[in-house]
Amino acid sequence: MATKVNVGELAPDFALPDQEGHTRRLSDFRGQWVVLYFYPRDNTPGCTKEACGFRDLLPKFRQRKVAVLGVSVDSVRSHEKFAQKYGLSFPLLADEKKEVVRAYGVWGKKTFMGRTTMGTHRMSFLIDPEGRVAKIYEKVKPEGHAEEVLRDVDELLTQG
Repeated sequence: MATKVNVGELAPDFALPDQEGHTRRLSDFRGQWVVLYFYPRDNTPGCTKEACGFRDLLPKFRQRKVAVLGVSVDSVRSHEKFAQKYGLSFPLLADEKKEVVRAYGVWGKKTFMGRTTMGTHRMSFLIDPEGRVAKIYEKVKPEGHAEEVLRDVDELLTQG
């Protein structure tokens, strides 16, 4: 599946509510690195593993001044319950109108057990302090993804 965003391009800005109802804009994070990760659904096994991976490494991301933002098409209320249940202290953004998943090209056909549906593909974007896409992660495996992103952040920070 081809994304609509390429490495080196400005990442599309957005304004979405988080699990506490606060509006978050990508542009609010200018000046720092951002991990923008898209996931299919709250409270599913893979999405829970991925979110808990970022939760567990959040202190290391914060030491490096890297913001972590999760995005799915679930509601604010669903995000609130998911965040409370697993102690997720980073913003989970509710893209109920599917505008951001479409802008990033992560919304599309998915096949599971022989059935084709429309849904969010598990993908992540590493965005630099100027708001440009530094790296795109396609076909993300939930387990170990946070560690992979952290390694890439360390590599990029030592280069810069």
